[in-house]
Amino acid sequence: MLRAVVTLLTFTTLLWLPQVFAAVAVSAARVWPAQDYTRLTLESRQVIRHNMFTVSDPERLVIDLEDVELDNTLNGLTKLVGDDDPYIKSVRIGQFKPGVVRLVLDLKSEVEPQLFVLKPVGEYGFRLVLDVYPAEPPDPLMALLEKIQAPLPEAASAPAATATAEPPDSIALFAEEKLEPVAKPTTGKTDAQPPAAPAGNIPELRARTLIVAIDAGHGGEDPGARGRRGSREKNVTLAIARKVRALIDDTPNMRGVLIRDGDYFIPLVGRVAKARKVNADLFVSIHADAFIKKTARGSSVFALSEHGATSAAARWLAKKENEADLIGGVNIAVKDPYLARTLLDLSQTATINDSMKLAKHVLNELGDINDLHRGQVEQAGFAVLKSPDIPSILVETAFISNPSEERRLNDEGYQMKIANAVLNGIKRYFAQNPPLSKPKFAQAEF
Repeated sequence: MLRAVVTLLTFTTLLWLPQVFAAVAVSAARVWPAQDYTRLTLESRQVIRHNMFTVSDPERLVIDLEDVELDNTLNGLTKLVGDDDPYIKSVRIGQFKPGVVRLVLDLKSEVEPQLFVLKPVGEYGFRLVLDVYPAEPPDPLMALLEKIQAPLPEAASAPAATATAEPPDSIALFAEEKLEPVAKPTTGKTDAQPPAAPAGNIPELRARTLIVAIDAGHGGEDPGARGRRGSREKNVTLAIARKVRALIDDTPNMRGVLIRDGDYFIPLVGRVAKARKVNADLFVSIHADAFIKKTARGSSVFALSEHGATSAAARWLAKKENEADLIGGVNIAVKDPYLARTLLDLSQTATINDSMKLAKHVLNELGDINDLHRGQVEQAGFAVLKSPDIPSILVETAFISNPSEERRLNDEGYQMKIANAVLNGIKRYFAQNPPLSKPKFAQAEF
């Protein structure tokens, strides 16, 4: 009888132990390299306990994972780091001791790592996130200055740009009547509009180069909306943003700066900060809308609102876009008071007024190539538009959830039409609102 009881207890203990000490399985491993930083993500159904330290000569980053299963998914991490990664040379993984799997990241330079856990959200489970930042971050302003100094190649314009873009001459750039289609009569000049003249004869245009920050929405861990054919918003927005940048760079006295130039995540407040670091004159965020009904269609343009959304749809969209940080993954332990002040600055009425002017011009241009979801600019509390001193708009190019518009969004010719519409809207804005008061880039600095 005693032996039977002992046997039963032993058997019960054996059943219980695997559940208590079961290794955590990594369901997915991802690496997102970028010039700003490299992100490494381990996803699991349970929290992964961890410890991190650095080793010098040579530079290495060591992460110990407790009670983690060393399986093919985790081992596959070694193949995800490419030679083009700016900061990580290679990754080595092994069983350091019972119950501890060790990751060793061989680094290309000194870094400042951040390791944190994200709770389940959306389609993701728990995520252990490692952000590898350079010890000396790249200066976007210096990169822009080098870009402005460098002469553009003769074939700098995008291939399809010649079909719809304006001729890149100084008169067409800021003369309002030159932007009208040939079939329409030219508008007469009023006292409120500057006369048509070469840019070299206009002091405010000769004094500096106009900078437009182009923000491709979402990226990296945050795919954005998904089309019914599998398209991802983050890919469509980046393709369009790059075309906008190419057209702007091919325009005299203007340069474009991509906030995101690859498949990686940037927090919303970081997008605002990057635009301000390069002293941008305008900020244009590119998106592709989605809705639960596939029949929803059309283009929209949004500006910031200090007094609530202009419609229930605008409020819903702003809430959805502002949740990008939850999906993309922000380390809430790191707080920057400068950025906090940027988002809390409410003295931006003049900036919002300029944003509305810009939005109306871009919306009118988009109306020539696509239906408009609504016939007017809308406003809501988009976090990415909260720069106190840069006119900022958010362009919903079309509904990626609409099968017809999804097909068009993936067509390079249509992407170029959108890019031209954005550029022409920007030109119209500058034609009526010359940037007189921001001498940020004097030619003498070049």
